[in-house]
Amino acid sequence: MGLFRLLFWIILIAAVFWLWRRLKKPASTRPGKRTEQASLKMVRCAHCGVHVPEEQALQSHDQWYCSQAHLQQGSKPGGN
Repeated sequence: MGLFRLLFWIILIAAVFWLWRRLKKPASTRPGKRTEQASLKMVRCAHCGVHVPEEQALQSHDQWYCSQAHLQQGSKPGGN
């Protein structure tokens, strides 16, 4: 009988500890939550092909560039 009582208390303490840690965890690290940063639209630099967030990219006509230098150089020939 003493072994069952000991196992009961161990399981109860483990369950309370698990629940406490789960509730203490910040909401941003809980699964199922999407961050705003994960939903940023990415665009491809017409010069080097690097993908950057649209809000940080520079646009010239219908093409996007990752930096002012690449904007000035224009797109690379060959469709890179």
